[in-house]
Formats: sequence, structure tokens, C-alpha cells
Amino acid sequence: MSIQKIDVKYTAVATAENGRDGRVATDDGKLDVVVNPPKEMGGSGAGTNPEQLFAAGYSACFQGALGVVARKEKVDITGSTVTAKVGIGSTEAGGFGLEVAISATIPNVDEATAKSLVEKAHEVCPYSSATRGNIKVELSVA
Repeated sequence: MSIQKIDVKYTAVATAENGRDGRVATDDGKLDVVVNPPKEMGGSGAGTNPEQLFAAGYSACFQGALGVVARKEKVDITGSTVTAKVGIGSTEAGGFGLEVAISATIPNVDEATAKSLVEKAHEVCPYSSATRGNIKVELSVA
């Protein structure tokens, strides 16, 4: 697989201090959060964590991709939601890895249409493109 060239329209910039137990902020000041490991990983759980931030970004991006696909197919997805669950754990190689479960709720469409829209959104979403072939991503409709 070769790396696609893109015409960059926007670049987000964020800086972390003290890694998973510190602070993350964007250069424009719109995001400035304390990050701490979750209790399940031996941390305080007092702040947010990178997996929550990834889940937030992935769900928002996937919802946007779902909208692009729905408009193209002239399907009304008003009231739809996308939930991303991001799991982290140890790998067999001794490091850490992620897995993602994406679930979409799309009222007013039948299950087959919802599944088709979600599968097509997965092809369009930049987060899905970035993770494809690297981590397990499971899709479902609720």
C-alpha cells in the first residue's frame, strides 16, 4: 500500500507535557485538558486520557463521513449518532495496541440502509483510512 498525497486544507497542532500523566493543549487554546491514565491502567483517572480524546475525534469524524455519504445518496440521517469505543491493552509483542468499535444509530432508515451507509462512511472517514490495516475496527448499527 502506498501513501496517498493529499492537498492539506488544515493542520491541527497539539502539544503534550508529561505524556499520559500531564496536560495536552492546542496551539489556538481551544483545547487544554489534564490527561491522566485511567484507574484500570493504574492511574488516578482524574483527567481525560488519550483514548477518550481519540474516541471523541473518531466519532465526530465518522459522523461527518456518514453525512457526506448520506447526502450523496440522498438519505435523511437527521438525529443520527455515532459512538466510538476505543480499547487499549497489551499486545503479544510486549507493547500496547488499540482497537475500536464504531456504532451508529440512524433513525428513520431500515437496517440494511444503515449498514450500507456505515460501511461506505468507513471508506470515506480519514480516521478509518488512518487505522485501516493497523488496528481492529468493528462496525455496527444500533
